[in-house]
Amino acid sequence: MKNQSSVPIVFQLLPFSDRSDSPALALSLLTIIYLLGLLLNVLIVTLIFLDKQLHAPMYLFLCNLAVMDTCFTSTIIPKLLHILSSGNHKVSFRQCFTQVYFFFMFVGIEDLLLFTMAYDRYVAICNPLHYHSILSKKVCAVYIVTIWLYAAVNSVFITSLAMKMSFCNSTTIHQFYCDAKALTKISCAGREIFYLVIYSESFLFGLCPFLCSLTSYVKILQVIFHIRSEDGRRKAFSTCSSHLIVIALYYSSAASAYLLPSYKNSDFLDQVFMLLYTTVSPMLNPLIYSLRNKEVKTAVMRLLQLKYKT
Repeated sequence: MKNQSSVPIVFQLLPFSDRSDSPALALSLLTIIYLLGLLLNVLIVTLIFLDKQLHAPMYLFLCNLAVMDTCFTSTIIPKLLHILSSGNHKVSFRQCFTQVYFFFMFVGIEDLLLFTMAYDRYVAICNPLHYHSILSKKVCAVYIVTIWLYAAVNSVFITSLAMKMSFCNSTTIHQFYCDAKALTKISCAGREIFYLVIYSESFLFGLCPFLCSLTSYVKILQVIFHIRSEDGRRKAFSTCSSHLIVIALYYSSAASAYLLPSYKNSDFLDQVFMLLYTTVSPMLNPLIYSLRNKEVKTAVMRLLQLKYKT
């Protein structure tokens, strides 16, 4: 089938095609994971909005991360649930590349947000006396607006290149959403330039933020190890341990989804790793911050006490 404007392309998604014996079980599990992640992220946003003691740069970034995670999973999972429940695997060209656009947009936001949060922890621990002047409300607002605008514009560029690929041999995508990696497998032309751009983007806005975050935490650990009191070291480390776990979870799941080499009959395994990256990881982020962050747990208790009194 030619990729021409006169011939409307309809893609067919094959989610978990190698293990399609029990779609009802997959539908139930995905619904639970999606709703749980949605609930946890909405609770985090609500908690930060209502509790004035959480109106700090760290929690402003966390609030944006929760909003982004909610949008990220909502870009993928509702359509997947519709496919599993209805059995209709068809996705139009416009629907497919709309999904591609929002996927790249939210991935870009998360990469830069995680780096910004690492920088926030670096300033808080390594330069605490100037924390509020370096990360004022105005500066944080500029960071956040810049991140969202950059990701939105950059995703237009990537998606426009993806749309120029030709799909001559097949329109069957062995993935549970319109993934760029899966689209290149069925493309017969135009993927060379797309590969070049993706590799460049991955280096500049994936690997570089990760290395900068890693450098920040190396310097943070150096400062923590020089704190004489054990209680002081524990308190300092507790302020950044949650974010460190989130970074490790995000990049390990991303590496599993995109860096592991493909081999024959690896479609199902690719989808499992991609599910961890796009669904499980965003669900766990608010849970990690809730369980490991003392200020968040204290804010939850204050909110519950206030509700109980009223």
